[in-house]
Amino acid sequence: MSPVTTTTAPTTAAASGGTVDPALVDAARAALTEEVGPGNAGDVGRHLGQVAESEDGTVSSQLFACERAGYVGWHWSVTVVHLADGPVTVDEVVLIPGDAAIVAPPWVPYRDRIRPGDLSPGDLLPVSDEDPRLVPTYAFGDDPLDPDAKAQIRQVAKDLGLGRVRTLGPVGHDLAAQRWYAGPGGPGAPIAQSAPDHCHSCGFLVRLAGSLAESFGVCGNGDANDDGRVVSMDHGCGAHSEVRLAKKHEPQPVPEPVWDTLTPDEIELF
Repeated sequence: MSPVTTTTAPTTAAASGGTVDPALVDAARAALTEEVGPGNAGDVGRHLGQVAESEDGTVSSQLFACERAGYVGWHWSVTVVHLADGPVTVDEVVLIPGDAAIVAPPWVPYRDRIRPGDLSPGDLLPVSDEDPRLVPTYAFGDDPLDPDAKAQIRQVAKDLGLGRVRTLGPVGHDLAAQRWYAGPGGPGAPIAQSAPDHCHSCGFLVRLAGSLAESFGVCGNGDANDDGRVVSMDHGCGAHSEVRLAKKHEPQPVPEPVWDTLTPDEIELF
């Protein structure tokens, strides 16, 4: 908005955080009414106070309630400047949210909004060359936390170009472990809280290779909710291989069958 001036002289000292100059309020309201247009004058409500924008009190923001539909909790802010013996100058008119205003959530980049299950067939999700989770395989080996693998694979991969170009580095391992442990396959899942035993003693647990094998495995029980998923060793569910029902919960045995020797002729005699 272009600066708007008014020749109305102030009736009190320059505006401050605690003293409201009626001339400043009038000048701010006039500029605000002009900005919203004569047909929308009803959008401007009562004066709510002022905010001092400078130490000497020459610059202040006059606040007005916003009555515009859909802007509950918002207010108008009109920044005015008044130098000694000079006119009141309007510098800015803006609509800003208050503490109770409904505003859009903070912007999150698309790459950071993707969650497991969002990709559809044919979708591509490129990984940056600078992704901190990945490191060159020739420098760390296939498992960067295993010194033996690092020594055995580094030279071969470097000379012959065998194996993967990149593999999970220490950062990638830590992030994966934190995500898996805090997720539905970790010990905090509701199904694990009521499980009779943990995955580390389950016969359906498929061990992983590398440094993560100490804490995680893959469920191989086709009847379990976690079949084919990574689970922590202290996760658990009711489909544990060693779970047994209490006697009162066991199915009742079927009675022995009775051999019926009656014939239709014998039945007619009764």
